[in-house]
Amino acid sequence: MQVAVRGKNIEITRSLREYVEKKLGKIEKFVDHPISAQVNLYVERGRHIIEVTADLNGLILRGEEATGDMYASIDLVADKLEKQVQKYRSRLRRRGASAGVEAVPAADEDVAADLDGKVVKTKRFPVKPVTVDEAILQMDLLSHDFFVFVNSDTGKVNVVYRRHDGDYGLLEPEY
Repeated sequence: MQVAVRGKNIEITRSLREYVEKKLGKIEKFVDHPISAQVNLYVERGRHIIEVTADLNGLILRGEEATGDMYASIDLVADKLEKQVQKYRSRLRRRGASAGVEAVPAADEDVAADLDGKVVKTKRFPVKPVTVDEAILQMDLLSHDFFVFVNSDTGKVNVVYRRHDGDYGLLEPEY
C-alpha cells in the first residue's frame, strides 16, 4: 500500500506514520489490486482531524474524522473506509459482478464559493465512462449529494444527484 501522509500543525512522527499505514493496510484484504492513499492529519482548535482519500484502482474512498486524540481519529476513519469497501463489494455481489471489476472515478466536488460568488477552490478528477448505477454507487460511497460522470451508454457528461425524497435524479445535457 502506498500512503502519502501530510500534516498541518502536527509533527508526523515515525510511529504516527506507521500507525496510519497499519490501519489503512487492513483495507487491502478486501481488494486484489494496489491501493494508494492521501492522508492529511491536522490539529485545529484542539481537535485532531484526519482526512483520507484512497484510490482502489479507480474506486475512490473518502473518510474524515475528528476527535480529541489523533490515534482515535485514525481508528475511526479506518473503520469507516473498511465499511465503505464492504458496502461496495456486497453491492457488486448482489448485482452479480465480481469484486475485481474496475470501478468508478472520483468526483470530488468540494468546490466552494464565498458570498461574492467567486470560485475559491477547484478540484480536478479523472473521468472514466461508467453506468448510471455505478455512478450512484460511487456517490453513495463518497457520501456526496451529487456525482459528475461520463455516461458509458451515451458518452456524454451526466450528473446524478440525491433528491429530497431519497430517490435519485439524473441530469443529461442536450448539445
